Amino acid sequence: MSERMKSILIVGGGSSGWMAAALLSHLFQGLYKIRLVESEDIGTIGVGEATIPAIKKFNELLELDEVHFMRLTQGTFKLGIQFNNWDHIGSSYIHGFGVIGQDLGWLRCHQYWLKMKLMGEASDFANFSINTAACATNKFMAARPDMGDSPIAHIAHAYHFDAGLYARYLRTYSEDRGVVRTEGKITNVSLRAEDGFVEAVTLESGERIEADLFIDCSGFRSLISEQAMQTGYEDWTHWLPCDRALAVPCARSDNFTPYTKATAHGAGWQWRIPLQHRTGNGHVFSSQYMDEAEAEKILLSNLDGEQLAEPNRIRFTTGKRKKVWNKNCVAVGLAAGFLEPLESTSLFLIQSSLIRLIRLFPDGGFDQANIDEFNRQTDFEYERVRDFIILHYKATQRDDTAFWRYCRDMEVPVTLQRKMDLFRANGRIFREDEELFSEESWIQVMLGQGVIPQGYDPLVDVRSEAQIAQYLGNIENVIGKCVDVMPSHADFVAKYCDAKAAV
Repeated sequence: MSERMKSILIVGGGSSGWMAAALLSHLFQGLYKIRLVESEDIGTIGVGEATIPAIKKFNELLELDEVHFMRLTQGTFKLGIQFNNWDHIGSSYIHGFGVIGQDLGWLRCHQYWLKMKLMGEASDFANFSINTAACATNKFMAARPDMGDSPIAHIAHAYHFDAGLYARYLRTYSEDRGVVRTEGKITNVSLRAEDGFVEAVTLESGERIEADLFIDCSGFRSLISEQAMQTGYEDWTHWLPCDRALAVPCARSDNFTPYTKATAHGAGWQWRIPLQHRTGNGHVFSSQYMDEAEAEKILLSNLDGEQLAEPNRIRFTTGKRKKVWNKNCVAVGLAAGFLEPLESTSLFLIQSSLIRLIRLFPDGGFDQANIDEFNRQTDFEYERVRDFIILHYKATQRDDTAFWRYCRDMEVPVTLQRKMDLFRANGRIFREDEELFSEESWIQVMLGQGVIPQGYDPLVDVRSEAQIAQYLGNIENVIGKCVDVMPSHADFVAKYCDAKAAV
């Protein structure tokens, strides 16, 4: 049996570094020496963060108190994402978390809705999920599992929070559990001559730090995985042509939404993330189709509050590292790859990589079977998330700019094309293995982007039109009554987790 590892070095802080430090220190309980090196002179990308419900599992693993966490990160709640101008200018739909309606017999709710849609008798699809219905009136409450079959028992939420404050919060958490933080810039990475494994890093101060396992959280620079080990990168910009972003905060507005907003523009899209103390905004765009000055003008002219800072300028290449785990180095976060934040997957991919690493954690021998399985699962996950994001660009009727014409006409991965073709036929979608996005997510985005099936599942016709109308009407009425009694998002936050209470 190989000798057990003794030490772990995390290179870089920010959300990825401190998420790694927090989870490893909590779960390993002193089994390994964990050290994190970061430099305050090197900025982080995080300017505000929208998440998906999986972040709740991460926080639960750390045994964080939700109220305390929300107050210290200026957090708000998120029921989904509103997409404006994606199918065509003027279109709008919400990708909500959680369930859609209630299954009837063998089939999901949307199959019955499709029949009524084709007959011209269906109401707005958003009315059939409590998450999307609540978004329409800025309502929010946490799920009440004790309410049985009520839609209120099935509310699914995530968070918006300040990424910098989240990293600071996790730093305190990690240091309380024995993580040693070292301030400094890394000037050299030493690789073993015999096998290319990472041996040590050297700081600007001259200090040399050795470790058994290295976790590269150095952002786009990928200091160890790419600069030192030359792992290689898969470039996906031919499918996702946006390669620039401008981010800027503005004052909090009265439109305190329980959802992220993604508004498509001429060569990309703009995000809006409401926090307790401000609103985060950004414009993701393609430099091939729009210059930065125009992108900045569009961003600043679409703020709904006073601009609070100069825009942060970000350059990126969408894709992933060819081997996220290479020898004794695991890349996490931006060092591993980048998928634009359209569906708020950035923190999930960090969380997922860390949990996968723990499940396949090596001994001192670094058996290649563990590394290969980690990379196989990681590749599958990134590719399926990639496909879901590509869907938003590909499924469009927009032809008003060269950017949208390119997206509409481009060939997409066969894995995505297969899903689109199957859905267009009879509205069927199947979640593969443990891919991130549920069937409900695919259904909402397909329909929202104008992918309307030519037919529905034939088993729908087991029910009469009157039965279907009554079934759908009951769902819509019950959800409507539930939303009516929910408090506003602003009132819920003020009562439950007002950040001023932490001061």
